Amino acid sequence: MNKKVLALAGSLLAATTLAGTSAQADVKIGLLGGITGPIAAMAPAMLLSAEMAITEVNAQGGIGKGEKLVQVTGDDACNPQNGTDAATKAVNIDGVVGLVGPHCSGAVIAAANSVTIPAGIALITPSGTSPEITKLKDNDTVFRTVPSDDYQGRALARALKGKGMDSVAVAYLNNDYGTGLANAFKAEYESIGGKITAFAAHEGEKASYRTNLAELAKGGSDTLVIFDYGDGSGLTMLRESLENGFFKNFVGADGMKSDAPIKELGASNLNTFFTSAPVGEKSDSLEIFAKNFKDIGGDPDAVFVTTSYDATFLMAMAIEKAGGDKTKVAKALREITATTDGEPVKPGEWAKAKELIAAGKPITYKGAAGDYTFDANGDVPGVYALFKVGAAGFEKMADMK
Repeated sequence: MNKKVLALAGSLLAATTLAGTSAQADVKIGLLGGITGPIAAMAPAMLLSAEMAITEVNAQGGIGKGEKLVQVTGDDACNPQNGTDAATKAVNIDGVVGLVGPHCSGAVIAAANSVTIPAGIALITPSGTSPEITKLKDNDTVFRTVPSDDYQGRALARALKGKGMDSVAVAYLNNDYGTGLANAFKAEYESIGGKITAFAAHEGEKASYRTNLAELAKGGSDTLVIFDYGDGSGLTMLRESLENGFFKNFVGADGMKSDAPIKELGASNLNTFFTSAPVGEKSDSLEIFAKNFKDIGGDPDAVFVTTSYDATFLMAMAIEKAGGDKTKVAKALREITATTDGEPVKPGEWAKAKELIAAGKPITYKGAAGDYTFDANGDVPGVYALFKVGAAGFEKMADMK
């Protein structure tokens, strides 16, 4: 990963301190991400793309009458307690008017239930994918720019069956992310005739999973589906499976689409490993985002960077429409995503968005990851693809339906 992206992780927490000294007129937005923990390798690129949106806003007029949009960054560490603590600080101490994040589903659910829903603060997660987020009694304040894993799990099941993989073993992390994916996958895979030879949860960050893997292998399938994180216990399971010859083929979802397995195990040892992940639909907006992100040292193919950018840009538009009033941001977000026939706004076009909002004209945000119209639960549909490991990292294999 580019040195600029890696350096971001070391400076993100400092941004919170800097924000505390900002002018009174500045408008604060919370960015909560998994800076430490099992997605630490993914988080810097996601946060960099969010930061790019904030930079664009401030370079093109800022919020309201020229107020700066100031980021308050917190580490959700991809767990519920840290997510709650980071959200508490952002909302109750720093005074943010909206939150982008947390990154991980368990942290999203905990932060929403404990902090943002009671406070009436809008929250948009770019990567919290658990189906449980859909069920939150959130008073219409929780949204996401990434589809629910109910979509991804079922799409992956259809893709595997379509590739002639008629039986698999499933290992899933015992948290909101892993459980949601695994259950959606299982329901769809079995409904279309697939056989699951073993289906087992595991706890994260154990030193070894050889016993778990040996049990999973007893079912006789040569394919292991791992719903976990490639920076954490998912990597350990993958490594030990290869070392002990438990399985021949390996499949992951977006959490496994990390550089960590490639760096740790070597691309040449992962030619039977592939993952699913949400992708942006090909569009002018995606091309604009990709160019702009490359220009600041980002990798536009990194997982969740498009959804992170879009979540931040959408939040900024909602804050602008709400006049910086935190109690009106969620309602404003609904209003600016209410139609697909509004004036189009693309990534980087903050001055245009600001002008349209001031004129009261309807907007259709054509984001890096697609157009956005949230359903009644704050969810969006999605497009997915399969990725394999190549010489240059993950390479797209095919779209999934």
